Amino acid sequence: MTHSPLGLPSSGTAQAWAALGGDPALLGRVVHKGGGSLPSRLPVMELARATVAVCSLAAAELAARRGGGQVPSVTVEDGAVTTAFLSDRLVRVDGVAPTTFAPLSRFWRAADGWVRTHANYPHHRARLLDALSLPEDAGVEAAAGAIGERRAVDVEESVYAAGGLAVAMRSGDEWAQHPQSAATAGRPLLLAERLGDDGPPRAANGRASLPCSGLRVLDLTRVLAGPVATRTLALLGADVLRIDSPHLPESQDAHNDTGVGKRSTRLDLAAVADRATFEELLALADVVVTGYRPGTLDRFGLSPQALAERRPGLVLARLSAWGRYGPWDGRRGFDSLVQAATGIAATEGDEDRPGTLPAQALDHGTGYLLAAGVLRALTGQHGAGGSRLVEAALTQTAAWLTGGLVKGPDGNPAAYDADRWLTERNSPMGRLRHAVPAVGYDGGPADWACPPGFWGTDAPKWENAAA
Repeated sequence: MTHSPLGLPSSGTAQAWAALGGDPALLGRVVHKGGGSLPSRLPVMELARATVAVCSLAAAELAARRGGGQVPSVTVEDGAVTTAFLSDRLVRVDGVAPTTFAPLSRFWRAADGWVRTHANYPHHRARLLDALSLPEDAGVEAAAGAIGERRAVDVEESVYAAGGLAVAMRSGDEWAQHPQSAATAGRPLLLAERLGDDGPPRAANGRASLPCSGLRVLDLTRVLAGPVATRTLALLGADVLRIDSPHLPESQDAHNDTGVGKRSTRLDLAAVADRATFEELLALADVVVTGYRPGTLDRFGLSPQALAERRPGLVLARLSAWGRYGPWDGRRGFDSLVQAATGIAATEGDEDRPGTLPAQALDHGTGYLLAAGVLRALTGQHGAGGSRLVEAALTQTAAWLTGGLVKGPDGNPAAYDADRWLTERNSPMGRLRHAVPAVGYDGGPADWACPPGFWGTDAPKWENAAA
């Protein structure tokens, strides 16, 4: 078990490393340092340092496997972790802060409780207003009136039926009685399994400068956990190409935060030419990371089994909000909605109003866990080859935070200086300020190789040499 400089055990790191199937002897390579804090009633800081620690350790393990030698040591700085978990709020372009939530993305008082909505994307906003029988130009006051007349669960069901996003806020006890909670209970924090034995073992490469050097990653994810995972793989040397549909909007503000180190293009998988381009990319890919609602990509032949058949030896990582089980398995979701549904908002709030975590911690934490799962799968392929599947869900991370994670040291808020963990560089959009990487190990990368560009404007092709 790892220890902080205060001599207190970091139980979360040991729990997460065990969930990843890691060798417990390697935990002795990890050291925690204070200097940051994410104040909350739940052990959010422990979740943050634990997920960053296991991701860093998995990177160090893969670096040793590919390059030879011992697993390098890992130092987890609470200041860097805190800043990384707040990266979506701290990013700046020419000093301008991002817009994180749209006016209709918020808590609303319903007739019998509270409802949380998510309407950052125009199509989600339109579906919300349609479910509330409001015109497309309706604002906050009109939405508040419509929601205030209805039961919270009725709003939840009608908005989801319209293709929008809303959940009734539940207490921890209320969530425990929900069928989706029952489906979540007893499942692992992270699922990792073999998809098949096809695909030869990966060969060690003593020339690899970084653990993911030469590896190609197809990134089919959107805000926020999936892009955090692939941003981490890019930091570690992977050629990451994000692919989005030309029919779905995306926030450049969000891409300024999570697009560092990557390239970004748009392909319509329903179009013959774009689908052929995708298959050419897939034929040379090592990792595919998906973050769409369960089942959405299956019609394009992107289920795990179909991908492994076409590209033996692939590592496939999948992310969802509610998990691929239970009555909500096909529902859309975001961090803020999972917080509201699972009792987190009730725990962090008071009698008068719901609360929130100090960061989008379910997103960030799950992103680091998913990246760690990919790194461990790649390490496993060096010994046994085969195709691998890694799956994570925001609700599983939420269940860990609310039920199984032991609170660690609170950190030292007085010593936290965000500026120490921020850096600036030129980018196509202007002068970019972003968080420095929290993931690292002795001799590892200090920053990403390149800044983000304009979303969706890169050519759909690989850039690096074969691994």
